Amino acid sequence: MSLKFYRRVAFGLSPNDKQDKDPLSWALSQLNSIPDLLWPGTIPTEKELRKKYGEWVYGDREVLRKKFKNDKHAYKKAKDELRIKTGERYFELNEHAIRHYQTRHSTQPVFERFWLFWGNHFAISEKDFLAEFSTGPYQREIIRPNMVKTFEEMVLSVTTSWCMIHHLDNSESFGPNSKKGMEWRETINENHARELLELHTVSPNAGYTQEDVIQLAYIMTGWSHKWSRKNLETGDVWFDQEMHQKGDKIVLGVKYKNDAKRELAKVIHDLVTHPICIKFISTKLCRHFITDEPTQEMISPVIEAWNRSNGSLTEIHKAVITQAYKYNETTHKFHPPEIWLMQLSRMFDLSIPLSAEKMNYAFKSKPTSKQRQLSWILREIGNSPYRAKQPNGWSDFEIDWVSPELLLRRFWFASIELPILVKSENNSHDFILACLKNNFEDYENMASLIHQFRFGTSDKDLGRKYGVICNLPGVLKV
Repeated sequence: MSLKFYRRVAFGLSPNDKQDKDPLSWALSQLNSIPDLLWPGTIPTEKELRKKYGEWVYGDREVLRKKFKNDKHAYKKAKDELRIKTGERYFELNEHAIRHYQTRHSTQPVFERFWLFWGNHFAISEKDFLAEFSTGPYQREIIRPNMVKTFEEMVLSVTTSWCMIHHLDNSESFGPNSKKGMEWRETINENHARELLELHTVSPNAGYTQEDVIQLAYIMTGWSHKWSRKNLETGDVWFDQEMHQKGDKIVLGVKYKNDAKRELAKVIHDLVTHPICIKFISTKLCRHFITDEPTQEMISPVIEAWNRSNGSLTEIHKAVITQAYKYNETTHKFHPPEIWLMQLSRMFDLSIPLSAEKMNYAFKSKPTSKQRQLSWILREIGNSPYRAKQPNGWSDFEIDWVSPELLLRRFWFASIELPILVKSENNSHDFILACLKNNFEDYENMASLIHQFRFGTSDKDLGRKYGVICNLPGVLKV
């Protein structure tokens, strides 16, 4: 069995990891439970960060803009002080550290790979300071706990989460004949309903119409955050009956009788059990772990596991891994920059993320350059995880990652930045060879490419070694 399986479904093997005699069993055994978060530093809750977000929004929108409306210079200075006080420039950095520490040290790295997949499937795009305050805890507290439940339970949790409701503006959606809709002359916002259909469940392959989107938006009216003068839009999610559209609705030919908040769970059940939804998500999973264009032969066992288990994500994940193992030698998959970085970090024992102690933040000054380092690297290699430009998340297709610019960015990182992250005790040619031997069958051929730099000890020579190795086709693509 090729060593690339450990990189296909996980993050490769660290210098302390050993190859398992039964790699498939090794992988499958990691999917039955949710591993604890290992980050030894601060892990703020979603509610705590939402409170901080509320302080930021209220402080800026309701205080500073009014106080300094005639003094732009004073407003800018006060706003920068508010950024520091609320941690607006810190929390995303901390979330990146939590995420990368987990993928580097977890004893269930296969589970972590699925965590990354689902976080990107139910993506929160870059808007309204969600990356700064909300996307990290949303992925930790909404996505992660549902990964051993059913897809239906995950979709319902995601759809009614504060982060997704705010991201897709469902609090701004009013039933036209609801009490508030008529009093305030407001109507529906289709964003959340459209993404639930298009991206999260059935996809356009289901042939839904604009009327289906409207009817689903009617069903979703009322799901909003509690608004108050102090908290603004950062209050808890609730169902506001006075915003909900009255009457029956029809989505994809199914009638849903007027049933207030219970309508959403009913329509989600029908969407997630729709054969087109099952095929759409199964295909995405196979694309992520096997190849850009998975065949029906690859996808069918995943669909069968889905139907057999009534959408149990544990069983679906196991079917995907089994297929990835089966096609490990005959398919190839190009990894996006963040997963590539995570694999290099684990394989070469890099000193990222920064230690929890050094990530501590006093809320008195800007984060240090060291605290910003990991987030800066992610941005520079083109894959900042909480800042997808669109609601469909980051692409899983090779063609979107092989532009000359993005490949040059990876070469820059491996040649210039990575050597700085190598621990001093590991700064040797022999250490590199040991890491290669632990992760690649053709490590001798790889080693021959850097043999000319064998006796070089300068940063420049070390950069040449990693620059060559980390951008070989067998490292970029498994």
